[in-house]
Amino acid sequence: MRALILNRTLEFKRDYPDPSPGPGESRIRVRMAGICGTDLELARGYMTFHGVPGHEFVGEVVQTARRDLAGKRVVGEINAACGDCEWCGAGLGRHCPTRTVLGILGRDGAFAEYLCLPDDNLIPVPDSIPDEIAVFTEPVAAAFEIFDQVSLTSNQTILVLGNGRLGAIVAMALVAEGLKPTISGHHKDKLARLYSLGFVTEMEANLTTGFDVVIDCTGAAAGFGRALELVRPRGTLILKSTAAGSAPVNLALIVINEVTVIGSRCGRFAPALAALASGKIDPRPLISAILPLEDGMAAIAQAGEPSSFKVLLRVS
Repeated sequence: MRALILNRTLEFKRDYPDPSPGPGESRIRVRMAGICGTDLELARGYMTFHGVPGHEFVGEVVQTARRDLAGKRVVGEINAACGDCEWCGAGLGRHCPTRTVLGILGRDGAFAEYLCLPDDNLIPVPDSIPDEIAVFTEPVAAAFEIFDQVSLTSNQTILVLGNGRLGAIVAMALVAEGLKPTISGHHKDKLARLYSLGFVTEMEANLTTGFDVVIDCTGAAAGFGRALELVRPRGTLILKSTAAGSAPVNLALIVINEVTVIGSRCGRFAPALAALASGKIDPRPLISAILPLEDGMAAIAQAGEPSSFKVLLRVS
């Protein structure tokens, strides 16, 4: 099959082996895949991943033992858990210590014609949701994970630190839930585009400390330290970024200012699909380009440009 392969460097291959589903798994023909900041970090050495990257996708089930899934257009939760450990028994399979993660850890991902996932990970997509919206389900679910972890109110001052694709999607989720975040970053053009979509924006250099909630979506190692400078005493700092590098952080500020720090990763797909189906969230204005899989190298390069928001791959 055609695939983008990461083995220290990225390359496009036309003869990568087709995946074979294991017990309780289905094989999916990928229709469209999204490039996110984690994919770019993987290319820089994050998680030392080798194989097919990509975890945001919409596809069609082409091989399965489940009649209710055969031929269905689906999205898929990316953590493939063992199902037997105490974490899985507690409903926390995304933290299963022996899990594989689609395109990130021990499992080939979506930048290829086919992928395999457990049947229980697959969620049929309503016909009303086109591929270019359905492909955003995973990042929207990650944004909605915030609401499962923290109670946010409309009278709080909320800062989304980072004006890229993740920050924009998190801000969309916040607005969909009746909140009024400020999006901040370094790029005037991106902030202008977000402002034109109705968001409150501010250059990061103009920010001062005192936000009730700061959500780090910078995708940079230094983002945590900057977020810590901007949150008020007894405020809440939510970390959504993953980065290959690290940066020194004055952890004493967490103690001195009694800041609550919350790591936030993957989320449930059902609330995300509901928001996309209802139109509460329409991420299509964030699409910078849609390129064929054969142009995957150029797509990855474009996704890494400061001016880009979301670059999609049309796979099949």
